[in-house]
Parts: sequence; C-alpha cells; structure tokens
Amino acid sequence: MIQSNYQGALQHPLSTGFNAQTTASDVIRGISLTGKVAIVTGGNAGIGVETTRTLAAAGATVIVPARDVEKARKNLADIPHVEIEPMDMMDPASIDAFAQKFIASGRPLHLLINNAGIMWVPLRKDARGIESQLATNYIGQFHLTAMLWPALKLANGARVVNVSSLGHHMGAVDFNDPNFEHRAYETLQAYGQSKTASNLFALELDSRAKASHVRAYSVHPGSIAGTELGREAPVGLFREMGFLDENDQMRPEVLASLKSIPQGAATTVWAATSPLLDNIGGVYCEDGDVAELLTSDPAVAPHPKLHQSGVMPYSLDEGTAKRLWSLTEEMTGIVFDIN
Repeated sequence: MIQSNYQGALQHPLSTGFNAQTTASDVIRGISLTGKVAIVTGGNAGIGVETTRTLAAAGATVIVPARDVEKARKNLADIPHVEIEPMDMMDPASIDAFAQKFIASGRPLHLLINNAGIMWVPLRKDARGIESQLATNYIGQFHLTAMLWPALKLANGARVVNVSSLGHHMGAVDFNDPNFEHRAYETLQAYGQSKTASNLFALELDSRAKASHVRAYSVHPGSIAGTELGREAPVGLFREMGFLDENDQMRPEVLASLKSIPQGAATTVWAATSPLLDNIGGVYCEDGDVAELLTSDPAVAPHPKLHQSGVMPYSLDEGTAKRLWSLTEEMTGIVFDIN
C-alpha cells in the first residue's frame, strides 16, 4: 500500500542538491515533456510565466487560463506551444466553462499547476460570499481540480502542484469563521489560512487520488522580486512584517533573501517533473526539495528556522484535511468524488 503523508510521514528532505539559488531550467535539465499536456493557472504573470516557459521548452503543450486574455497573449507571445483561454478564479461559472471545454477536447491532463494567487488585499468576497484570498488561493484550486479530474485520471500518471507559501505559518484554517463574518479581518491571517488550506488539499488529494496514478504536492516558491503580489499592500504592512527600516527603505537582508523569477519557479517545476517524487506525494516542498517538518511548538523548535522555512504540522494533519474537504464541498456545492 502506498503511504500517505498524513502527520508528515513522508516529509523528509531528499538531499537533491538543489537550493534557493536553483532555477527552473536547472531542475528540468534532462527531462522531456514531449507529448505531455499541462495547465498553469496564473501562467501569464510572475513565476507563472517562467513555469509556462520552462514546461513548454521541455516539450509540453501548456494551456494558460487567464482573467485578462489580451495581457496573457502579450506576456506569452514569445513562448511556443501555449494555448490561452479565459478564466477567472473568483468566478465559479468561468472555472466550469474552462474545464468543460478542456474535458470536451478529450485530451489527458498530465500536469495541473495551480499557480494563481493573491496576497495582501482588503476584505473582498466572491459571489458565494467566500473571502477572496481563500476563494482564489484554495477554493479555486479545489474547484478546478475537481472539474478536471476525468482528464487527470485519463493521463494514467499525472501530477497536481499547488503553489502555496511559507505564509501558511501565519494561520491555520478557522472552521468556525473562514470568511471573517464574525471577526476582524486581518489580511495576513486570511492569507495564511488560504495557504494552509492549499497544503491540506494537496495532502488529502494525494491520499485519495494515488490509486488512480495522480499525485499531488504543495510548494513554497520563496520570496520573489518582480512579481505583482504586493501591488495592493499598504506600506504599513511591510513595516509590520519587518521588511522596511525606519526610513521605509527595504532592509538589505530582505533584499538579499529575495529570489529571481527563474529561481522562484524552480520548486514548482521540480515538484511537477522530478523522478525523485515518482513514489512520494502529498508533501510540501521548497528550494527544490521536500521541506523539513517543523515542531508545532515554537518554544521547542530545534533551531530558529521556524519562520524562515519548513512546514507546520497543522497543515499536514489527516483529520483537518478530511474536515476541510467536506467543508469545501459544502461551501461550493461541488462533490469531488474520486473513483
């Protein structure tokens, strides 16, 4: 029986030799994706473009669903083997329409990269009343994956990669009030909740889907320069997180820690393609490797890496993952029945 990663049972670094400086082209060297089909959400901006470029260069046909199709065409114009389709992660009907069109094509889906995400936004809700970071960073992943399940199964060897974040350290899932209806809205707490949910989804999806030869992973891409994630963030938020000095200038140590976009896409591409993961799933990855499982108690952490890297145990808990799956089906009305 293939083991699941519940409680972090498989959460052990593999000593791949990759690190924070590794690029997407480094991790895919020698790997051919000829004949493979990939979908990359958010594949027209930030690390999504680099992910799309790398997969296409290795031979894959890459479909990029985008809210702004014209922007996507402009940003991806120099990349061959790319198809662009309209889709908005905050609009359930558009997710359905995109998925139905792909399923109707009869093609298998070998790689689903759930890369689209938002951060540091004010309180907003989608048409279902779901808080926007939860809706985009997790609920949209669940919805799209569920709709594309027949194509993933058809591939007879597929991977789903959820782009999560170290930000999951900022918050567990609040099952009593996931949409901030009865508590003050804290954007970082909402972001943390959404990324914890993404980890739990990859954990549970892998456990349920592995018998159908579909494996799932969550990844922390790193803190990356040159993306659009912080476009709505007020200066005060950067101060609160310790990114700025007393003159509101970015601290040198923060600047030095930022990854380039090719480095930021590396772990996504590694999780999608590495043969080292052929028999491992449900794990949280960073810097081109399986991440370290941290202690849940900061007071007994073995070293000060708790807030710099690693995965929190609450985002790999079996009971929480199953509870979240059920709650998500209830919130969305989508029954994700894997068989």
